[in-house]
Amino acid sequence: MVNFDSPILQIGSTIVMLVMALTVIFIRMKASNRPVTVKKIIIPPVAMSTGFLMFVEPQVRIPIWWAGIAFLVGWFIFSYPLIRSTKFEKVDGQIFMQKSKSFVYILLGLLAVRLLLHGYIEQHISIPQTAALFFMLAYGMIVHWRISMYRQYQQFTTPGAAV
Repeated sequence: MVNFDSPILQIGSTIVMLVMALTVIFIRMKASNRPVTVKKIIIPPVAMSTGFLMFVEPQVRIPIWWAGIAFLVGWFIFSYPLIRSTKFEKVDGQIFMQKSKSFVYILLGLLAVRLLLHGYIEQHISIPQTAALFFMLAYGMIVHWRISMYRQYQQFTTPGAAV
């Protein structure tokens, strides 16, 4: 059985999380060079929903109200800066995300907040449960952000709609 309280596992999981976060930032910056499509807006939350399979493992399970609170914090607090910094523009009939330096700073800020919270929370609950909480928070954040992106995208694609 894996010892989830091992310091090596904690350090390793933090490093993996940092690498993944920096990869997401890099991918988001490169994506602004390509047109936005409905598929590109919808796929991330759909693909991320496979993460719910982690709850099959008993060590990962958390009370439903913890999951609900984490989801709502992601929905209302963490998604807000992403929604505010995501803007579209039409170029040659195609829709692109406007490049924004603030977007990178927002993602780095969210990463810093997550790291600080992670260090505090994992002192009180197990590492797998911490992962479950942060998954729920991230899922709430990305779903709200992507719904907002989709609505904004629809405004650009609907004939006669004010943009």
